[in-house]
Amino acid sequence: MEIKVFQKTQRDLAATINLVIDNYWKDQIDEIKMIELIQKLYVTNTNKIIKEGKYTTILRQQCGKRRLDVVSQVLKDTEHITIV
Repeated sequence: MEIKVFQKTQRDLAATINLVIDNYWKDQIDEIKMIELIQKLYVTNTNKIIKEGKYTTILRQQCGKRRLDVVSQVLKDTEHITIV
């Protein structure tokens, strides 16, 4: 699965995160690949994911709690993130 690592907007980023996690849930990619893609997206788009220690509003609206729970688990060793 190929994705653009550098995303233009928060909405584009949210759509890509949704695609990655949904493909994982459908068993179209394995867990290692999903973790790798989420980490790459985080490293290259940190300012579009996190503001003031929380997920951005657009990301929360577009991705939803279940997907962001997955993202939090993947990133738990990278940085402390609070979901509201």
